[in-house]
Amino acid sequence: MSASPTSDDSPGSIAARNERGADRGAESDQGATSDDSPGSIAASAGETGADRGAESDQGAESDQGAESDQGAESDQGAPSEVRDDRGHPYDGPSPGRVVSLVPSLTEAIAATDPALLIGATDWCTHPAGLDVARVGGTKWPDLDRVRALRPDLVVANAEENRDEDVAALRADGIPVWVTAPATVDQALDSLDRLCAVLGRPGPHWLREARAAWADPPRLPGVRAVVPIWRRPWMVLGRDTFAGDVLARLGVENVFAGSPDRYPKLAKDDPASVDAELVVFPDEPYAFTPDDGPEAWPQARPAFVSGRHLTWYGPSLIEAPRLLTAQLSG
Repeated sequence: MSASPTSDDSPGSIAARNERGADRGAESDQGATSDDSPGSIAASAGETGADRGAESDQGAESDQGAESDQGAESDQGAPSEVRDDRGHPYDGPSPGRVVSLVPSLTEAIAATDPALLIGATDWCTHPAGLDVARVGGTKWPDLDRVRALRPDLVVANAEENRDEDVAALRADGIPVWVTAPATVDQALDSLDRLCAVLGRPGPHWLREARAAWADPPRLPGVRAVVPIWRRPWMVLGRDTFAGDVLARLGVENVFAGSPDRYPKLAKDDPASVDAELVVFPDEPYAFTPDDGPEAWPQARPAFVSGRHLTWYGPSLIEAPRLLTAQLSG
């Protein structure tokens, strides 16, 4: 989400992963996918991304933990001082005990060196069979459980996770690395820095992801709207990772010029939106052919993998091909 309303919270690392559930309990009849509500796309995202809910046609990626580039294994310590996406410095040694509060980063770390991971959120669904301690949701992690694991690094996302939780962990002396990409290129560079901090620079899967996005397939230009939640309707707006993913594939987001990253629409607004295509991710809200398209009669519906749209990690390898096929219908 990642994304953004957020995953654990709702839109994962997509966007609306605002608490994958922020108060999702009240919306449990909505078919949303997580314990949270819009807020974390992104993205997924992340997540929601989103962060963010289950998703995937990416069986091929689950096995990447096995390929995990541990060859880079290391005595390589982290650089003397590097900064996370929010400019916070990290000057410690390469960590050996990592807790991830972001589903897409959990997958990324597991694909790089699974031995590093000791904890993850309840929404960290990839890779399949991940066997680590669970620490609650992305928006409301159990900080006591995190502390009890004695991590030497916690990884978080600016959209998926709350600033107060990051601050509380840092106040306890636990280093926290925060990511905040809003474009594909930023995500790739952010992952590069994270892998360097882990002492596992340049993993094979990240090189594959860069190659996949160097010249991705493009659809003929199409104007689209991307709902990430309903009741109320929320859509992708400006400066989101998922929006950039779609732009790179030839999709013009009609709300890209909105002052808001996740604009809310009134109940009857969807039918008047000037779009040819309406893109329905399966997270953070679980849209289906019977739940969503009826509100947008003017546009062709396309159902896409929320994980591939809003997560940044190994899913980026398959995302261009898979999303293009899903968008083409």
